[in-house]
Amino acid sequence: MFKYFQSVHRTILLTLLTVVSILGILVIIKPAAIFPDASWGFQVLRSMQMGSSFNTLVKPSSWDISKNSVEFLSWWSPGQYLVPYFFKALLGINTGHAASVTTAVCQILGLVGFYKFFKKAGFTPLISALSLVVIVLQQAFFLPYIFHIGGETLFFAFAGWFLYGCLTFNKANWHLALFILLSGWIGFICKSSFIWVYAACLFYIWIRLCYPSLSIKNWLIKGLWIGIPAIISVGVIWWQYLSKGANPSSASSGLDFSWQTFTFPIASPLLAGFSADDLVNGFIFHNDIPVLSPGLVMPVLILLAILSILLIYFICKTVKDDNYKLILLIIYGVSILFFGSAFMRKLDISYEARHFRIVGLLVIPGTLYLFSQFKMVYRAGLGLAILVIAFFSIKFYVIGQKGLYKFTAYGTSGIGQQFIDQQSLDYVKLLDDRHKDAIFVFFSPDLGLEIQHNRIITLDALNKDININFDDYLHKGHAGPLYIIMPSYYIGIRANVILKSFPGYKGFSLKELSDEYVLYFATEAR
Repeated sequence: MFKYFQSVHRTILLTLLTVVSILGILVIIKPAAIFPDASWGFQVLRSMQMGSSFNTLVKPSSWDISKNSVEFLSWWSPGQYLVPYFFKALLGINTGHAASVTTAVCQILGLVGFYKFFKKAGFTPLISALSLVVIVLQQAFFLPYIFHIGGETLFFAFAGWFLYGCLTFNKANWHLALFILLSGWIGFICKSSFIWVYAACLFYIWIRLCYPSLSIKNWLIKGLWIGIPAIISVGVIWWQYLSKGANPSSASSGLDFSWQTFTFPIASPLLAGFSADDLVNGFIFHNDIPVLSPGLVMPVLILLAILSILLIYFICKTVKDDNYKLILLIIYGVSILFFGSAFMRKLDISYEARHFRIVGLLVIPGTLYLFSQFKMVYRAGLGLAILVIAFFSIKFYVIGQKGLYKFTAYGTSGIGQQFIDQQSLDYVKLLDDRHKDAIFVFFSPDLGLEIQHNRIITLDALNKDININFDDYLHKGHAGPLYIIMPSYYIGIRANVILKSFPGYKGFSLKELSDEYVLYFATEAR
């Protein structure tokens, strides 16, 4: 029987490796589109390649576009552009293919890391392998093959190995201190929100090294072995990075005491671990047409929160490994406190399950083990739920691939462009090649990555109500030809608002680039 299960888990792992390798090859052949967060990171890389200092974004000054302003972009971690740049420089490929190689490598690294962690946490090779199957069948796993998401992918690659390391060290010594010091830096480079996971895991290590001793001296000494390298690690991150610019924790816009502030984090095991948030296109933050009516959102969220608490309770009651139970409880608890307080203070953090993915990944093997103790009918129910998740995830991937091949434009960067068609992008490239002193204006940060020889301005897209702060759009002065690329449906009041945002220019002309996009351009100073 042992040899049979050993053969099964090896077959599962080999199959997963084959499937994920094929997905990686496909994304290299046809690079993904890109999320705005990662686009800003690549804009920073673009500025650095054009001569700016580390992690600075250079753009025309809004006070006088003939001059530049420089911003240290600390909102996101630097790894989202540094790792692709490593592959870009190493392999001599464009940005889109470098991002694709990053995705392909990180997805495999992540799966191997979590498999090692699951086994270290006391689960059998079969449960660990099946857990990887559940991970792969989720939309969150397919997403990087359609949209490059930067730090999320890097964090997945690193998280399993970091958790494995947290379970490995049994003594407070210089090996542990070095692990804490370096993992803080590596994790932050992958994704800035790693800091809360870092804090939770250090608390776990402290408890595991000290318990059941009640000696204050013992707790203090071992706490110093953990605390000192952690303080150095976080201190350097703050000193050299976070303190130099704005980040999501920089400012609060008030207080929110609504049900969703804590209900959403509490429900994270099901929202992130079993794709509940993706299946309804987002409970609060919608990435597509919402499935649930507004009146159903909170009742369903409350139900999922209750079920999540019950799931965690029964996992901890059933699973035998104390290390797994402790790290699960601490990370789950810290996530509720961290995100609950962030949502309550209305920080600039969206209500998306992707922020809680580490909680979801941790819950999966415990859930599989829990249901393995139940009767066949319950196991079949869980299997059916996973098949439903798999169906919608594969559907998402197929539709996404169709979009990349049929509706996505590709230019010099190699990144799939969602907000322009090929005909319009080709004309923009022609203009960029003709000029060296022009300014291009876009309404999506990814489009600026196609400009190789000129400066760019990225403005927020306008909604129908045009409910904006005009000062955020106003750019004074004059500096060479100005090209503003916008969707054709902007023609009218929205286009007029944009043109008035550049008072230094007069005599704007309109050119239809395609049925979907237009170009406003001017050269004369007012």
